Amino acid sequence: MAMQATSKGNMPVVLLKEGGSETKGRDAQKNNIAASKIVAEIVHTSLGPRGMDKMLVDSLGDVTITNDGATILKEIDVQHPAAKMLVEISKTTDNEVGDGTTSAVVLAGALLENAESLIDQDVHPTIIVDGYRKAGRKAKQFLESISDKISPNDKNILNKIAKTSMQTKLVRKDSDQLADIIVKSVLAVAEKDSESYDVDIDDIKVEKKAGGSIKDSMIVQGIVLDKEIVHGGMPRKINEAKIALINTALEISKTETDAKINISNPQQLKSFLDEENRMLKTMVDKVIGSGANVVLCQKGIDDMAQHYLAKAGIIAVRRIKESDLTKLAKATGARIVTNLDDLFEKDLGSADLVEERKIEEDKWVFVEGCKHPKSVTLLLRGGSQRVVDEVERSVHDALMVVKDVIEKPEIVAGGGAPETYAATKLRNWAKSLEGREQLAAEKFADALEAIPLTLSENAGMDPIDTLTLLRSKQQKGEKWTGIDVMKGKIANMKSSDIIEPLAVKLQIVSASAEAACMILRIDDVIATQKSAGGPPGGGEGGMPPGMGGMPPGMPGMGGMGGMPDMGGMM
Repeated sequence: MAMQATSKGNMPVVLLKEGGSETKGRDAQKNNIAASKIVAEIVHTSLGPRGMDKMLVDSLGDVTITNDGATILKEIDVQHPAAKMLVEISKTTDNEVGDGTTSAVVLAGALLENAESLIDQDVHPTIIVDGYRKAGRKAKQFLESISDKISPNDKNILNKIAKTSMQTKLVRKDSDQLADIIVKSVLAVAEKDSESYDVDIDDIKVEKKAGGSIKDSMIVQGIVLDKEIVHGGMPRKINEAKIALINTALEISKTETDAKINISNPQQLKSFLDEENRMLKTMVDKVIGSGANVVLCQKGIDDMAQHYLAKAGIIAVRRIKESDLTKLAKATGARIVTNLDDLFEKDLGSADLVEERKIEEDKWVFVEGCKHPKSVTLLLRGGSQRVVDEVERSVHDALMVVKDVIEKPEIVAGGGAPETYAATKLRNWAKSLEGREQLAAEKFADALEAIPLTLSENAGMDPIDTLTLLRSKQQKGEKWTGIDVMKGKIANMKSSDIIEPLAVKLQIVSASAEAACMILRIDDVIATQKSAGGPPGGGEGGMPPGMGGMPPGMPGMGGMGGMPDMGGMM
C-alpha cells in the first residue's frame, strides 16, 4: 500500500515506500492525545498515599512490584510515539528531582484531555499552546510566591520532607526510621559552598539485601563492599585500619608482545619462578612498608601475593568497582594509587573498623567508623527481594527530595494544596487575557486540579464534593488547605506535616506543560516501514510485523500492555 499523492497534472506520485502510512490533521491529534491519556490512566491510580501498586512482568518473567511512576512507565516499554514523550517526562523528572514522576504524567494527561475539548470547539492548537505556555509560567510564579524559605540544614523539616515522599510507598509504616537515616546520610555528604550547599547523591551508596525486615535497615559511616576477603589466612577484622586504595593489579604483568622463554634445565625453571615470587614479594613489601593493614584493589591479586599479604596480617579485597573505589577515597580520605612506588603513609585512609560480616549467605566487607565520611552507605533490608527493590526505589526518591531542599531551601505543603492554590489564582488571572488564550489558561487551571482530584479518587472520597470544598477554602485564602488522604478529609497540610520541595512542584509544572505543548503541535504522523510487506498502518515505528506482540492492523497502540504474547510464557 504505497501512499499516493496527486500533483496538479493528475499524475499519481508515490511518495512513501511500501508499508508507509500517514495520519493527518484531526485524526493524528486525536490518536496522540488518546495514547497519552492511556499512559496517564495507567499511573493515575498509583498517585498518593492511598494509591495502588502495579505488578509488571517482563518478557523473561521477572516481576517488579512498584508504585514509582517512572519505574512503571520504564518497564512497560511503550511503543506509541506520542506516549513515549510522557514516559520521557517521567524519566527526566526522576533524574532531575527524584519525586513527582506520577504527578507529572497525570498533569500532562489532564492538560491534553482539556486541550482536546478546546480543539473540538475549533480552537486552533497553536493558540492553546500559547495559552498553556503563559499559564505554565504564571503557575510557577504563584507556586514560588507561596513557598516558605527554610534553613537548609534544619533536620526537623528535612525529616518531614523525606517522610512525605515515602508516605505514598510501601515503606510508609517504617518511614520514621528510614527518614532519619536518609537525612543523616544526605547531611553527611553535603558540601557547603559559601552560602549554598551542594549534594552529589552518588556519594551515598545504597546496598540492599533481602532478609530481616525494613526495620533492620541502617546507615554505615563508611562503605559496604559486596565482596569477600581474598584469602582464608587473613584476619577477618582489623581495628584502627590504615587503608591503601590501589587501582593496579598485584600480579606479574604479561609482556606486550608474544615472548617465548627457552628453558633447558630444571635449574633455570626454578630461578624463573623464584624471580616471579621475588617480584611479587617486592610489590607486597611496598604495601607493607607504607604501613597499610588493609588493601583494597580494583584489579586482581596474584595467589602468591595473597599469601605474602596474609602472612603480614593484612586484609585484602580485590576486583572492587571503580565507582566504589572513588566512594572509598571520599569516605576514608585515602588517595587512589596507580603505581606502587608511589604509595606512602600519607596516601592511606583510615577507618575505625574493617570487618568481614556474613549477611544472609554472602560475605561482605564493612569499612566503617570513618571520621568525617564524605561518602556513606545505606544498607537496606526487607522481607523479600521484591520488597527490598521497592524500598530501594522509595529511598532513592526520598534521598532526592532531601537533596532538592538542601540545594534549594524552599518548601510548599503537599496533598494537592499548592496545585489548588495555583489553579484558583490562575482562573482569576485568565480573565485578564484577551481572545481564545483565556480559554486555554482556564483549562490549564482545571488540569492542575487533576492532582487533588486524583488524590481524593484514590482515597475513595467523593471527588466533586472534595474539590468544591477545597476551592471554597482556598478562595477564603487558606492556602495550605489540601487533601489529608489518610484521614479522608480536607485539612491544613502544613500542620499535618505533609511538606514537599518547591523544586519538585516547579519541575512537574514545566515538564508536563512542555510535553503537552509538544504533542499538541503535531498535526501529521508519517510512519515508514523498514521491511517491505509489513501490515499497513501498523504505526509500529518501523518494526517488522509481529514484533509488537499485537494483531496487525491495530495502528499505533502496539505493546502498550507491556506483556507481548503472554501465551508463550504460561
